[in-house]
Amino acid sequence: EVWGTQVVTSVQQVGNTLPSSYQLSQNYPNPFNPTTTIEFDVPKRANVRLSIYNLLGQEVVTMVDGPMAPGFYSMVWDGRSSVGAKVASGIYFYKL
Repeated sequence: EVWGTQVVTSVQQVGNTLPSSYQLSQNYPNPFNPTTTIEFDVPKRANVRLSIYNLLGQEVVTMVDGPMAPGFYSMVWDGRSSVGAKVASGIYFYKL
């Protein structure tokens, strides 16, 4: 699925196993250059928002903003803002 210019790279369901809770994992590689992978779990169908922020708390990009089925997700951030500009090197936070 695609949200803006962001692409979900994989969705995995192992057998009948679904996540039991929302979980946001450590990105890798960290530090990243030029991309990083963010994994998260969604236990039930819900509206999900995954955003990345700079040190000032300003939203840099929203990777996901909409309904998602239960599952284990993996997304790749290419280090670009919501307008497609490469962001400066530094520390960024992400929130599910």
